Amino acid sequence: MLSRTADSLFWLSRYVERADNTARIIDAASRLAAMPISYAGTSNEWESALAAAGALRGFYEHHDEATREAVIDFLAFSQQNPSSIRACLETARHNARAVRTALTAEMWEAINAGWLELRRFDGAHMDRPTLAEFLARVKEACLRFDGSAYRTMLRNDVYFFSRIGVFIERADNTARILDVKYHVLLPAQANVGGGLDYFQWSSILRSVSALTAYRWVYRESLKPWLIADLLVLNEQMPRSLASCYENLTAYLDELSLAYGRQGPAQRTARSVRTRLQNSTITDIFQKTGLHEFLEDFISENARLGSAIAEQYLT
Repeated sequence: MLSRTADSLFWLSRYVERADNTARIIDAASRLAAMPISYAGTSNEWESALAAAGALRGFYEHHDEATREAVIDFLAFSQQNPSSIRACLETARHNARAVRTALTAEMWEAINAGWLELRRFDGAHMDRPTLAEFLARVKEACLRFDGSAYRTMLRNDVYFFSRIGVFIERADNTARILDVKYHVLLPAQANVGGGLDYFQWSSILRSVSALTAYRWVYRESLKPWLIADLLVLNEQMPRSLASCYENLTAYLDELSLAYGRQGPAQRTARSVRTRLQNSTITDIFQKTGLHEFLEDFISENARLGSAIAEQYLT
C-alpha cells in the first residue's frame, strides 16, 4: 500500500473517533452544567470540557471567558479549532474521498451522509434540545461509520491501518478525560463520595459509555479507584487503555506479518501493553499517582503515533 493511502486511512479513523469523543465531552459538560448548584458545584464545567478535549489553550487565544455558548461553538463548529466536530468530520470526509477506492460503499455513504446531515446545524442557535439533537446525530454518524468498517471491510492492511487510528485516538481520549476528572472537575473542598463527586463520576462514565459496564463489573456504588480500574486496566472495557493497547498490539503485529518485518511501532506498543498488564490500580495510586501515570501514558501514546507515522506513513 502507498504510504499516503495508509496515512489517509489512519487519520480518517482518528478524526471520526475524535469527533465522537468531542460530542461525548460536550454532552457530559451539558449534563453537569444543568445540575442544581448543590450538585454541580462551583467549578466551570465548560472549562473542564475544553481541558478534556485538549483545547484549553487554543480557546483562550480567541476568547476571554469559557461560557456555554463560546465553548459549544469552539468545540463543535469553529474554524479556529482544527479539532472541532465540524473540522474533524470535514477532514475525515476529505481523507475518505482521497482513498474512496479503498473503502467499502457503506463506509463512504456513512461518512458522506453524516457530513451532509450535520451541515444544517450551526453554533448560533444551540438551545438545549437542539444541542441534544446535534450531539446525538454526531454520535450516530460516527457509530455508523465505525460499524460499517467493522462489518464490511476485508481483514487486510487497509483495515489494520483504519483500526490502529481508532485505538490510538481512543486511548488518548480516555486518558485525558480521566486526568481532567482528578485535576479540574472536582473542587478541592469537595468530599470524595459526596453528591458532587457522584454526579461528576457518573457523567464521566456516560461520556465513555461505561456506566452500565461499571455496574455489571463491580456491582457497587461509584468509587473513584474502581472507575479508574475499569477505564485503565480492564481489557473487557472497549474504551479502556488496556483494551486499546490489546488491539493496537494485535493490529500492528498483523501489519508486521503482512509486510514481513517489525519495527519501533510494534516494540513501543508491546512495551506499553506490558506495563498495563503488570500494573494494579493500587500500585498506580500509591506508587506513581494517577495523574503522573496518565501523563506518562499520554506521552507514550503520542510516541507510538509518531513511530507508526515514521515506519508506515511517510
